[in-house]
Amino acid sequence: MLDLSVIILTYNEELHIRRCIENVLPIAKDIFIVDSFSTDRTLEIAKKYLNVHILQNKWENNYAKQFNWGLEHAAITTQWVLRLDADEYLLPELVQELQTKLPLLPDDVTGIIFNRRHIFMGKWMKRGIYPVKLLRVFRYGKGMCEQRLMDEHIQLTEGYAIEFEHDFCDHNMNNLSWFCHKHVNYAIREAVDLLDIELNLTGVAETDSDKEISPQALAKRMKKHKYAKQPLFWRSFAYFCYRYFLKGACLDGKIGFIWTFLQGWWYRMLVDAKVYEIKHHCGINKDEIINYIHDEYHIDILTKVKQGGVKNRFLLAAFQKRRVA
Repeated sequence: MLDLSVIILTYNEELHIRRCIENVLPIAKDIFIVDSFSTDRTLEIAKKYLNVHILQNKWENNYAKQFNWGLEHAAITTQWVLRLDADEYLLPELVQELQTKLPLLPDDVTGIIFNRRHIFMGKWMKRGIYPVKLLRVFRYGKGMCEQRLMDEHIQLTEGYAIEFEHDFCDHNMNNLSWFCHKHVNYAIREAVDLLDIELNLTGVAETDSDKEISPQALAKRMKKHKYAKQPLFWRSFAYFCYRYFLKGACLDGKIGFIWTFLQGWWYRMLVDAKVYEIKHHCGINKDEIINYIHDEYHIDILTKVKQGGVKNRFLLAAFQKRRVA
């Protein structure tokens, strides 16, 4: 067993939670379920396992806030923390790599980056998007989820991250209706994120907070900044063509087309439609956009982003003091 705790956010995850827990149970000292008051059998299933601890907190439509709440309130005693979603799991090769390498890492290594592969309709989407590189393991007290509406990453306050060779999987087993509905909910947050990049609604773009994320995450964010400057609707079509033809998703058959069309074009088109809707009502007036987003979509971006960033710094300092004690 490794000196490792796992944090898993849940809401009605009875379809995935058993697989997720059993995947990390042999290597984790503690598993913390941060649940948003599930109404299905998620907690009933989770309670059957030793070393699984359940915390509950109201979901406020903000992944980073919920994860950081769990990080703050979980009784973590380990050196390392793994961030894992309920519909994700580590491949056996990655488990073995963790068991071999994690105990031997020097103190200045504070984060570990994994390759994520997407499993869609039971098939690995090997082309078009793979690999997505994400920092998912960090030393307790040295990292926290950055406060963003979308595309949030783990920030390291000191040290540096290294890459492991093997993969973990994002494998959601819900049907296509669930998949599409999830992306409808994502679309407004992604639209707000793109508007923030374009117009700097929150002032976050003027800070140096991006320096605290991994080079891979920063490179991805810079691509997003370039994407935000491209013309509406054309950019979603171009992105689909890039993934489907240039990145080879066309070789993944019918499932590859469904995946790339829905996730790479339809979703991106929906995001652009939301951006167009907001600009149609507000132009590029920042105050009007902020008020419109609040009134129509109940998202207070100034409070969530700016206050969240300040709170992150206080919490990281608290974690580091707790670790020393």
